[in-house]
Amino acid sequence: MLGEQTGTVRAAGGGFVRLGGEVRSPRVLSVADLWSLRRHECEVEFTCRKSGPRRHRFSGPLLLDVARLAEPAFVPGERKDRLRFLISIRAHDGHRVVLSWAEIDPEFANIPVLLGLTRDGDALDAEGPQLVVPGDVCGARHVSKVADVRIRSDSGD
Repeated sequence: MLGEQTGTVRAAGGGFVRLGGEVRSPRVLSVADLWSLRRHECEVEFTCRKSGPRRHRFSGPLLLDVARLAEPAFVPGERKDRLRFLISIRAHDGHRVVLSWAEIDPEFANIPVLLGLTRDGDALDAEGPQLVVPGDVCGARHVSKVADVRIRSDSGD
């Protein structure tokens, strides 16, 4: 279940998210920058290996919208070129997951992956954003305290 949400910009806290890799416009976003983006809402259910079934409601910008700010180095006019790209997300504690660009691209899988700024109505400003992957059965890709988003192509080498 996903819906658009609007609201006011929050004060910065919880650090920054670095966007980089094979992009035209690498940047560093503060939590306040993330709050200024259009937010979406989703409810997720997954099984946590340590604590069992979990259910939460998150809101935040789509990972797609955040990643597009860095202007990934796709070949212009070649829609399928995007299929070569991977997105690596790293948390402050070193936890890392990888998604394919096709998972979040509206012309392919169109999964509304979020950088959650709230969980169950509570702001995550002090913790930083959380990667939220709707539809995952296991919560392993729900990475807390996201620090880096790197976009890279699989060059086949």
